[in-house]
Amino acid sequence: MAKNNFENLSSDELSRRMDQIPEDIWIKCPYCGTTFFKKKLGKYKECPNCGYAFRIGAKERIAMMCDDFTPINTDLKASKKFKDAKYVAKLKKAREVTGINESVLSGIGTIDGTKVAIAVMDWRFVMASLGTATGEILARLFETATEKKLPVIVFTASGGARMQEGIHSLMQMAKVSEAVAEHSKAGLLYISVLGDPTTGGVTASFAMQGDILLSEPHALIGFAGRRVIEKTIQQRPPKDFQRSETLLKNGFLDDIVKRSELKPTLSKLLKWHEVGDLNG
Repeated sequence: MAKNNFENLSSDELSRRMDQIPEDIWIKCPYCGTTFFKKKLGKYKECPNCGYAFRIGAKERIAMMCDDFTPINTDLKASKKFKDAKYVAKLKKAREVTGINESVLSGIGTIDGTKVAIAVMDWRFVMASLGTATGEILARLFETATEKKLPVIVFTASGGARMQEGIHSLMQMAKVSEAVAEHSKAGLLYISVLGDPTTGGVTASFAMQGDILLSEPHALIGFAGRRVIEKTIQQRPPKDFQRSETLLKNGFLDDIVKRSELKPTLSKLLKWHEVGDLNG
């Protein structure tokens, strides 16, 4: 019997298959390999053995983290100047699967009563790649947060820059980073929560620019892909290479937080860093 290779499935197909799995059917953790009933994932979609947080969509994430949420800039889409037929079809399918127009959903919400600007990347949307509209949505969110003196939380989960948009995609790294810098100059808090996976240009820019960097257990975080690095150094990296535990050990993260504990952790951090307290 042939072994299922989920790594070769597209994000849309993987999401569709996950949704079709009955509660009493066994599933396998992609990190530790433990097989268990789907119902044991629980509300927060965590592996009962190793705590790996299964990938979830933007709307599901917001429902877990926010008391209320008002989306903004939802009309922004990739420019029509990108006319490649395959790319246009891929965008159309991604919008149908996710129910959003781009790879990130942003808005203003509250977490345990604290008002905050939030952006959540949706891995099902062309692997949450950083396109021109994605960058514009994120930049506008930081600008709005700066104007309204709000903290920002960004949940990342991305394959990196969107190659279909070429140099225009790469320019979003600088655009978002500039908005992050202006938000920081205003003395406001930015918390970055890195999910599985956070890679490429997203890692090389705003994902790692937070005042506080958190991650979920065993999240893949890095710039170049594992195979590229293997070919470059002619060695096979260890299993935990580019995993959140390795980054924490080497000082690149502030903490690793289980998804089920993430909301109370964020609530506590937000209350500790309220603007009124910062300004004395």
